Amino acid sequence: MMRLENGGRRWAGLLAGGLFLTTAAWTQAIAGGSELLPGDCIKCHDQAPLDIAKAGGAHKEKVSCVDCHVSHPPKSKDIIPKCSTCHADTPHFKLQGCVGCHSNPHTPLVVTIPSGITEPCLSCHSKQMTELQQEVSKHTAVACSTCHRERHGLIPNCTDCHSPHAEGQVQKDCLTCHKAHMPKNVTYPADISSKNCAGCHAAAYETLKKSTAKHAKLECATCHQEKHRMIPQCQGCHGAKPHAAAMHQTFPQCSQCHGTAHDLHK
Repeated sequence: MMRLENGGRRWAGLLAGGLFLTTAAWTQAIAGGSELLPGDCIKCHDQAPLDIAKAGGAHKEKVSCVDCHVSHPPKSKDIIPKCSTCHADTPHFKLQGCVGCHSNPHTPLVVTIPSGITEPCLSCHSKQMTELQQEVSKHTAVACSTCHRERHGLIPNCTDCHSPHAEGQVQKDCLTCHKAHMPKNVTYPADISSKNCAGCHAAAYETLKKSTAKHAKLECATCHQEKHRMIPQCQGCHGAKPHAAAMHQTFPQCSQCHGTAHDLHK
């Protein structure tokens, strides 16, 4: 029994001594300037390679561990590189605090969006701000992160804030007429359904539906072409003088005989 205990002590001593020698050799190799390879790094730092493989971007394809972490303690304590070492010429490096959005340098493509920010976004997305200022709307005063929250690249649904104009409308219907950054600059295709227009122009739509005149068979965009709020002239379809000259002289306005465009009188 005593020999087993002595043998156990001897084995423990040899193991401890071996670990000490291995650690000492590792430390001496680093301190002495031996070359470190990425394969050496993952022996201790197993999470970073997994992060880089998932969303490393250029960090995955173009650089290795030792390109950024050029040294290791105890030889050097300054082992966390500055972003400017590689990214000094990128569009938004003028901003301070890279890690405010790129919180994990090993996953630069995973961008977290702090609340209430606009300025950092503009360094890459200047076109959107130009549109917001060109056509002033309520969206102009809203911070980018109000809509594009939670994560970079998120495209929100209009109905998160706005009620649909008509029942059954979905995101693609909103974008048919409204640009996200210029919502008041309304444009639409020539074949757009009148039901979309009815969301805002319900009275005109209901009048037209109940009418028995030929106009009731037309889509809104047939007459209201080119741009939103365009009021067409009757002469555009019916010619300058569809009636005798005496008739036009007595009744110079078409509506004097025909009523409103959405419910024509014969």
